[in-house]
This record gives sequence, C-alpha cells and structure tokens, in this order.
Amino acid sequence: MRTSRVLRANITAFLGLACAVPPVSAQPQLPSQNPPAAFWMSGAAVQGGLLIGRAPKGTRSVFLDDVALELSPDGFFLIGFDRDAPMQARLVAMLADGSKMERKIAVALGNWRIEHVAANITGGATSSVEFQARRSAELAQIASARAVRSASEGWRQSFIRPVSGRISGLFGAQRIYNGMPGSYHNGMDIAAARGEDFVAPADGVVTLGANDAFTLEGHLLMIDHGMGLNSAFLHASELLVKQGDVVRQGQVIGRVGATGRASGPHLHWGMKWNSARIDPKLLLPSG
Repeated sequence: MRTSRVLRANITAFLGLACAVPPVSAQPQLPSQNPPAAFWMSGAAVQGGLLIGRAPKGTRSVFLDDVALELSPDGFFLIGFDRDAPMQARLVAMLADGSKMERKIAVALGNWRIEHVAANITGGATSSVEFQARRSAELAQIASARAVRSASEGWRQSFIRPVSGRISGLFGAQRIYNGMPGSYHNGMDIAAARGEDFVAPADGVVTLGANDAFTLEGHLLMIDHGMGLNSAFLHASELLVKQGDVVRQGQVIGRVGATGRASGPHLHWGMKWNSARIDPKLLLPSG
C-alpha cells in the first residue's frame, strides 16, 4: 500500500471522534489535517495494541504515566500496550502557554489462549546446559538491535502482511512445549511453505540479521520502523538483507523456514514499541 494512500485523511474519525476512545479493532491511521485542539488517537486501546496519537496544538511535550513520549516534528506519537499492561493509562500534554491537557485511556483486557506446541523448549540447543551457554550472547544482540533508533518513518504506514497464509499462533497465548510450560507467545505465527519469500510489512532499517541461527529464534531478522517501533521475524531458512540495510514496504527480505524452536515451517512476526510487546495482527487491515 502506497504511503500516499496510508496518509489519506480519515476525516470522519478526526473531526467526530477526537475525544473518543478508539475502537479495539481499529487499525492505526494518520490524519492529514493541522494539529487538533485536543488529543487525537487511532488504533487499539487493548493489551497488545498500538495507538497512534497526535498532540493538541501548541504542545511542547507529552507524557504517558509520567514518562516522556517521543514526538515527531508534526506532533505525532505512539503508545504500545504490553500484553500485561494495566487497565488505565494517563496521557498529559504540556502546552506552550504553561497549561496542560490530560486524557485517561481505558485499556481493554486481551483474550489469551493456551497453545500446545510439539517442539523442544530449548529450541536448537540439545540440552539446558548448551542453551544457557548460548542464550546470554543471543539476548545481548537482540537488546542491542532493539536499542537502535533510526530516522525511519515506516511507523506512519499502514502495515501489510509479511507473508500470506493461515495464522497458526496467536499473540499472548500461554505456550506449552512438549508438556513443559513456557513463556507466553510474543508474536503472530503465519503458516507458510519452507522457502517461501516474506516481505517487509513497512519501511525500516535492518538492525539485526542472525545468519548463525539462535537457539529459539533461529535465523532472526529485526527491523526498526522508527519512533521506538520494531519488528522481528523468526525461524527463517534464509535472510536476504543485512544489518544496516534500508528496506521498503513489500520488499522481499527473507525466506520462511523452521530454524530454532519451531514445530514446522512458519514465520513468527513479533513487534515491540520500546519495552512493550504488541500484537502485529492489530496493525493489519481487518478485512
């Protein structure tokens, strides 16, 4: 989907729903109008959801629960709600005249399932000893990649599916690996054939390309979309881009596989906004 289409104004939402809580199923979209008189927001106010907001006219800074948010030059900001986020958030804009504007956001509960997976809980490691020996270095690389802040404006786009196929794993589900409880599923799984191409869901900068397979993630690719929003693609059979590459929406970036902790070929797509894990499915068109 072209950027011009993505940035097309949603005039009804912008003028009529400026002070309303956005619907849980709404896909984030950007208006093209001038800065609003009150907070404007679009997206999913739900655990695992992402909101795109625009600060009121004259705003100097915006805080979410007393933590400063990054503002784009034209006044936009992002808010991601972790899988276990509290049920309410407080948003405050500090205005140029010294006044402030406040808004409370009600956050809906997620609907989490239990999923049984026929895979070794230590993934590509043959034992817990090997897993512990390898894991700390892998986590350090992942943390370093997520710390990258690029100038990408992929966050402004309407995200697309990286690959077609059945959704085989849901965000937030409690995972049981061969009878052993693991952590909750932090992304969306899409069943696809081994070797099938997958594409960038939005513009971004590659921050990690693990050609040496990680224990759990296998061949891992991470992309920064700007404003603290990033994507991770797991279990690839092959990566077609490398760290530092600028990628465009729809560009082929890798091939589906079953490396790491996987019961079969599929693409795991995970997303984070700063430290909050969010559900990629909520950023896709509902149709």
